[in-house]
Amino acid sequence: MRYKFVSLFLSMLVAAPALATGPGPQWDYYGDAGPAKWGSVDSAFKTCGIGNRQSPINIETRDAEKGGLKPIMFTYLPGPAEVINNGHTIQVNLPNSGSARFDGLEYKLVQFHFHTPSEEKIDSMAQHMVAHFVHRAGDSKLAVVGVLFKLGKENAALKVVFDNLPKKQGLTFEIKEFNPADLIPSDPTYFSYVGSLTTPPCTEDVKWNVMRTPIEISYAQLAAFKKLYKMNARPVQPLNGRRVQMLQQ
Repeated sequence: MRYKFVSLFLSMLVAAPALATGPGPQWDYYGDAGPAKWGSVDSAFKTCGIGNRQSPINIETRDAEKGGLKPIMFTYLPGPAEVINNGHTIQVNLPNSGSARFDGLEYKLVQFHFHTPSEEKIDSMAQHMVAHFVHRAGDSKLAVVGVLFKLGKENAALKVVFDNLPKKQGLTFEIKEFNPADLIPSDPTYFSYVGSLTTPPCTEDVKWNVMRTPIEISYAQLAAFKKLYKMNARPVQPLNGRRVQMLQQ
């Protein structure tokens, strides 16, 4: 497929969950290869066990610093997309769908993927699902935007994805045009902190931005995903004194 090589390369380079088969250490969300064991599965994953700026976290609204943040400048564009079942989630690779600006620096949007329930908690409450929008600036800077989902009406923007979920690892399908801007809440309020990838190798110094207001998906859409991945969320990690900021308008 046209975008297969590019998207597969990017999925390995940034915060995409690793493929479950082929060379490399194995990890999972359950049992002996579950989150509590990630740091010992392989030396390349040691940060999962010893890092002190890990994600996800529980965000306490009352403790978040108000002020000091600017709205995220999203310049997402419609473009082609590839949907892949990578063995740990459903991921949507976006080779040419624009960027977002954080603290004056532009990050290219690379892909988004799903976790259920939401890995992030706000005031100790998880939502039914979250999408992580992964961005990259240069060779090493990563920023993630988390968009939460609650149960409600069918999400029209995601209909083409949830109606055609690849049922087996490695299967893909292409979408001629997808606009990720349709998944960003109209409420610009968000929380910001420095964290990590939420999957091995749990690399730190990732700029996290969690949108406060959930958008909706239907029960049928959630159920379709959970047929493939009943639970694929890492537990919340210790805050360890990190600063959490909140944009409040």
